[in-house]
Amino acid sequence: MESKKVQKRNILIAVDESENAARAVSYVRDLLSGLPGFRINLVTIIPEPSEDYFQSESERTEWMKEKKSSARSILEGFRRLLIDAGFKEGDIRVEVAIKTCPSIAECILAEQENLACGAVVIGRRGISKKEEFIFGSTSSKILHTAKDCAVWVIE
Repeated sequence: MESKKVQKRNILIAVDESENAARAVSYVRDLLSGLPGFRINLVTIIPEPSEDYFQSESERTEWMKEKKSSARSILEGFRRLLIDAGFKEGDIRVEVAIKTCPSIAECILAEQENLACGAVVIGRRGISKKEEFIFGSTSSKILHTAKDCAVWVIE
């Protein structure tokens, strides 16, 4: 597969419901508001649950519907924050992706490549060294495996 040409002013902000994600969006807002030519991609990735996690397909479908609705609400709040800071509506794209992910980091980097983003912005969760050793760190994995883009990890 031939990769798309990376656009340096095309930025992916990976968000969830955490305060760390809000800080990442606020950082981009404060740093880039008023500067022309930036395109912001606000992306939330929801790992697709396995079918046997739920008692029925309708329960699974309802869970995914609720997760997607909640994520859209969060993304809309972040989108409004950026628009209020001076970004043009047409320069902000939002996406809720429900995907089967080997890891959230890999899904974020797949989105970065698919959207040809020159930078990935993520909030750092602030997990302990023990938790990072056991579960891994999304930000650490992105930092170590990202190619052809800058990575901004916001504390």
